[in-house]
Amino acid sequence: MDAWVWILIAVAAIVLIVAAALWFTMRYRRRRALRERFGSEYDRTIGAVKSRRKAEGELAGRTERRETLEIQPLTQEARELYAVQWSEIQGRFVDRPQVAVVEADDLVTHVMRDRGYPVDDFESQSELVSVDHPDVVQNYRAAHDVYTKATTGEASTEDLRQAVVSYRALFEELVTDGTRSEGRTSS
Repeated sequence: MDAWVWILIAVAAIVLIVAAALWFTMRYRRRRALRERFGSEYDRTIGAVKSRRKAEGELAGRTERRETLEIQPLTQEARELYAVQWSEIQGRFVDRPQVAVVEADDLVTHVMRDRGYPVDDFESQSELVSVDHPDVVQNYRAAHDVYTKATTGEASTEDLRQAVVSYRALFEELVTDGTRSEGRTSS
């Protein structure tokens, strides 16, 4: 064979190796970025989808959908109003725990709407909230499951208590925009 053919083969092999290395590096960086951004939600999504590639595509899609939204912080007045409403819900829990869970779900939905999240359906809500609040979205899902049971009378008092605690975690994140300030609601 001619020397030029061997040179072309060598160059083609080097190009393929470099391209493969770049592809693996980009894939690794994307995976690491998604894992850092979503935390335990990354693992939950992989477990639910049972395909790392599909799960990562889903998480990237959530991020893209979230970036199209105009999420706004609440005004100080809205924060204060919501804090009062939350305190009232917690106060009603003792006498009417099922009602308190339904009201907590409703209040969280109102806060999400005011912030700019779409609230048409629960799955969409939880997916988009997971982009900004991955540490508490699992609490939200658990609380919403209890909410569903509460509407049919199937939730125990302990389930209802845990739901309110879980709603509170997301509520505080939404109201404080993820920052812990002096205006933070108390337990």
